Amino acid sequence: MIRTLVVDDDFRVSRIHCDYASRVTGFEVVGQAATVDAALDAVRTLHPDLLLLDIFLPDGSGLDVLRRLSGDEGGDRPDAIMITADRDITSVRTAMKLGAVGYLVKPFGAPDLAERLTAYRELQHRMDALGTVPETDQADVDALFSAARPPAVPRVPAKGHSAPTLALLHQTLRTTHDALSAAEAAERTGVSRATAQRYLSYLVKEGMVRLELRYGATGRPEHRYRAAH
Repeated sequence: MIRTLVVDDDFRVSRIHCDYASRVTGFEVVGQAATVDAALDAVRTLHPDLLLLDIFLPDGSGLDVLRRLSGDEGGDRPDAIMITADRDITSVRTAMKLGAVGYLVKPFGAPDLAERLTAYRELQHRMDALGTVPETDQADVDALFSAARPPAVPRVPAKGHSAPTLALLHQTLRTTHDALSAAEAAERTGVSRATAQRYLSYLVKEGMVRLELRYGATGRPEHRYRAAH
């Protein structure tokens, strides 16, 4: 489980983000903080792996949290995804320089956050898989950088389809070695099986996903889906 700390000065928003993150497979919300000082204390006591970090805090900036953690010699610094209404390009550049692994602009919905968290989870899985290898090659490096980014999907999809949900399903397939059934894709992304089936069919039509038929001893073949790399 990826231990996650939510840092936001608005308690209601913080609870919503906790709920969003808790729905994503592999993530456990271990705490909340509303100030810079509280966030730093929570990092040192709860040892989260990931921060969902707002920039606007009562006693400073979420960027200050990253700066102070970078100078803290008392252990590994958690990763951070910025979740903020701050659209200033200077803030974006600063967050990147300070090592933030993502930047999500408010307001956003559960699928938008799930898309980023899924990409982050798959990045961690890939890094763990390579952890015992003394050296890596360019293909592995490219795969790591690719896993860190949400996939490109049509931002204005067909009527009745949500771009974040399309991205979430495509990202899940793209970072999974085996082809998935609609039921398996639904379980991994938290959407219903019917929704997964409908979106996967759309992705097949767009050429972003391949449909594979798995034949058993009897009955109809099983439909399975794989990202078209």
